[in-house]
Amino acid sequence: MNKLLAALSLSLLALTSAGQSSQHDLQFSQLATRWDEAIPLGNGLLGALIWQKDDHLRLSLDRADLWDMRPMKGLHRKEFSYQWVIDQVNKKDYKPVQQYLDAPYDQEAAPSKIPGGALEFDTRNWGAVQSVHLTLSNAVCEVTWAGGARMKTFVDAVKPLGWFRFENVNADFAPQLLAPQYQGAVKNVADPVGGDDLSRLGYKQGSIRKTGNSITYQQEGWGGFKYEINVRWKKINATTIEGVWSISSQYPGKPVNELAAKVTAKAAANDFNKELATHSSWWQHFWHQSAIHVPDTLLEKQWYLEQYKFGSAARKNAPPISLQAVWTADNGRIAPWKGDYHHDLNTQLSYWPSYSANHLEEAMGYINHLEANKANYQRYTKMYFGADGLAVPGVTTLDGTEMGGWIQYSLSPTVSSWLAQHYYLQWRYSMDKQFLKTKAYPWIKGAASFLENITVKDNNGHRKLKISSSPEINDNSLDAWFLQNTNYDLALMKFTFSKAAELATILGLSSEAAHWNNILSEFGDFALSPGNELMFAPSMAYNQSHRHFSHMMAIHPLGLIKWEDGAKAQTIIKNTIHLADSIGPDYWCGYSYAWMGNIKARAKDGAGAAKDLQTFARAFCSVNSFHLNGDQTKSGLSKFQYRPFTLEGNFAFAAGLQEMLLQSYAGFIEIMPAIPAAWNNVSFEQLRTEGAFLVSARKDGGQVDEVKIVAEKGGQTRLKLPFKTFFAASNKGFVINSTEDGFLSLTAVPGAVLVLKNGYE
Repeated sequence: MNKLLAALSLSLLALTSAGQSSQHDLQFSQLATRWDEAIPLGNGLLGALIWQKDDHLRLSLDRADLWDMRPMKGLHRKEFSYQWVIDQVNKKDYKPVQQYLDAPYDQEAAPSKIPGGALEFDTRNWGAVQSVHLTLSNAVCEVTWAGGARMKTFVDAVKPLGWFRFENVNADFAPQLLAPQYQGAVKNVADPVGGDDLSRLGYKQGSIRKTGNSITYQQEGWGGFKYEINVRWKKINATTIEGVWSISSQYPGKPVNELAAKVTAKAAANDFNKELATHSSWWQHFWHQSAIHVPDTLLEKQWYLEQYKFGSAARKNAPPISLQAVWTADNGRIAPWKGDYHHDLNTQLSYWPSYSANHLEEAMGYINHLEANKANYQRYTKMYFGADGLAVPGVTTLDGTEMGGWIQYSLSPTVSSWLAQHYYLQWRYSMDKQFLKTKAYPWIKGAASFLENITVKDNNGHRKLKISSSPEINDNSLDAWFLQNTNYDLALMKFTFSKAAELATILGLSSEAAHWNNILSEFGDFALSPGNELMFAPSMAYNQSHRHFSHMMAIHPLGLIKWEDGAKAQTIIKNTIHLADSIGPDYWCGYSYAWMGNIKARAKDGAGAAKDLQTFARAFCSVNSFHLNGDQTKSGLSKFQYRPFTLEGNFAFAAGLQEMLLQSYAGFIEIMPAIPAAWNNVSFEQLRTEGAFLVSARKDGGQVDEVKIVAEKGGQTRLKLPFKTFFAASNKGFVINSTEDGFLSLTAVPGAVLVLKNGYE
């Protein structure tokens, strides 16, 4: 018995330790010479990219709220109307819709995210770079040169500051502060993927002033928006320099932000190493939130790099993750797709991993952004749809204003429904009843009310949209509109009314719940082919390779068609996946592989999920782990071979690996539901489930031998047993009942802890 207790003690220690280690770090023998291969640093508000431009060390500096917020030219005309679009579709006269509502996005340079600036350091006399090392455990980048010079740099985890320290350099060593190219010849126009030249924005070039050991760059953008970058440094001894930089922004009529020069002046009185210790403690806490250990070193390292980027890009009080977050392109051009907020999948996929990876606090940045812009969304709902309730544009600026683009997604009526899922998940994973009452249900109710107002009954009495679409299917043509519900729109509408009824019931709003259930019952079934495959729409089968799995929304992420529902659902899921694989990935992006990894994990296909995630990590990412959309190996994995950087594929990858290790969407906790048979030794620590349970588990020698469950809020859950027999090695606050073969019913008080061990019978 003493041996058992000793073993249990050791195993519990392993299940509460951080899994991040140096093997996951980024390490190179030279600096990148492209911005999209640089070492990324960030804190949700500020970001930096460390690379080499020509013969200078370069730190590209960014701030999440640097935006040109001018209205999209030509968009808000009298034809900016959902009913007008319906009329044009019915008349089969679609060219004016393309011209008025889509073309401005391509033709106009702004509104757009804009870059900050850059610091450069003359390293010509330092010899060749010997090593570049990003230590994930504390988010510090260190570079060494053959001549003995060494730099350490980090972006403070909680303060609007970046730090650098150079050792073994000359006493007169100093940085240069460089402005973006807001003036110059215009060569690139109407190129939303590659990016228009920054000079198209029409800004007067800002001023750069040096005073002693301080340099300040001030830039005015559109409409009185201003931002400031300041860097200041000090000599520590004859060969050591320390410095700090910051960026401040200011919008007319908004609360005044402290100027960057004042921020750095206060910080400069502090010590680099002391500030590094405080910064490192934040990251230590971050890494202790969850951990995984899998026998595939490629997948494991990529997962930790995704967690690192999420920790660098997400904060509850900072703008949410946009297409590039705090790493805007530093190439003299506007970022791919204007660096904006795409709600047709990009923002949604970016937050998929936050829930089970136990990063709910960081995920609140997404919710807080949506809440802050709610009044603007309601203005848009009235203006474009002429309806009450809540709709959100599919492509927006920093404050949620519509930007146009392919309107099947940029002005889609179901955007707020997909966003509603994130409210629902934040509630289910936190079980925060105040959040449920004040945020989750009001949002979902607003989305449901809107859909009730704009849908109509067809000849069969089924509720439908007057025109429906499936994002990016048939691009931006007349054929992209369907007169019956697409499976994409239908899944989102069913989800919205189902969850509205569920949450109303929890809140004791029985009449509202009955109303939502009644509306839900008016929707028809999903469109299936004769082969039981999900179609794009009743009139269009899945017949083409496509990057957006919009027709599969009911499977993942919404979980309306679940493997756990039985044979019919399993047939639909298997056949739909098989068809997509059979048609092939010619027009998949990196995020398609990451998304498919999630879908196959829901189908309990561990080998298939791992293969798609391996393809993503191997072929669609830059050396620094940035998702570049196209197949960088040019080996036939996709006909897209370009390299625009966006983040959603990265975070969808992380979510996919988490789905392989733990699932709870079906009403119970399932341990390692989709891992390859060859993975004999697997473990994870503190992954979070619906119901606010923290789960740790270990598989050793091909068998799960231990599961630990912590009930953060108490309550009930069910566990699908991962072993035939078991014993409770430790139980503090759980009541255990066997309700059916292979399952346990668990009831817990807040803070309860249960450790189950394999009985090995």
